[in-house]
Amino acid sequence: MNLPARILTIAGSDSSGGAGIQADLKTIQALGGYGMSALTAITAQNTLGVFGVHAIPAAMVAQQLEAVLDDPGVDAIKTGMLLNSRIIDAIAEVLDERGAGIPLVLDPVMVATSGARLIDEEAQESIITGLLARSALITPNLPEAEALTGLRITDQQSLEAAGHIIHDLGGNAVLIKGGHREGDEVVDYLFDGAEWTEFRAPRIQTAGGHGTGCTLASAIATRLGQGIELKAAIESAKLYLNGALQHAWPGLGKGTGPLNHGWMDADPGAR
Repeated sequence: MNLPARILTIAGSDSSGGAGIQADLKTIQALGGYGMSALTAITAQNTLGVFGVHAIPAAMVAQQLEAVLDDPGVDAIKTGMLLNSRIIDAIAEVLDERGAGIPLVLDPVMVATSGARLIDEEAQESIITGLLARSALITPNLPEAEALTGLRITDQQSLEAAGHIIHDLGGNAVLIKGGHREGDEVVDYLFDGAEWTEFRAPRIQTAGGHGTGCTLASAIATRLGQGIELKAAIESAKLYLNGALQHAWPGLGKGTGPLNHGWMDADPGAR
């Protein structure tokens, strides 16, 4: 009997189901993994915005991690909204003790689409000192890459400078997402410490783009947990995300609608 890869997401809850833990678990399931979660925050939100956030106590976050690492075990980890330095430090401590060798995809949820900061400077520093060096991959968008480096990314030269700085902070691979740039293509840039690789996809015009960052990071983590090499894992995750965008439900809600995480079920050839 072939068991699925065991994928743990450490993130906040999106009560509207489009992002966060909910998007992660849908993605993991769609790609054939077994999803598990450690909740860091409860949010009250819908397609129009976030109306409330309640942090889970750091000790409880740590206890969730310890439980699933002990049983049934974990093949890959994805992190999303981590909210504060106490939670981040607790996660780092548990991973130090029990998470050796498990690939970690770090989605640094730091800056909202609106440009608003989602975590304070202390929490950002904890991400850098506590989790960055433990990650196999960090997946910042352009505003997050700017926040991590203090650089203003305006062209290819400044983007590559930011990639080198982030890599030097943690020694990990960096995927700078290009969705905030203009153009007919979305280009994500991977720097692994030795070379740059571009991942290109047509820009999909849709009002149903809520949860894209969560979905991409979870898809990459799932593929890594299934034993797929990093570049191939990113390529596969991008294909899945593009399908979820193409089949999105922009009319589901009055604001930015969710992706269709189950799109492959309606397209037998997609797998």
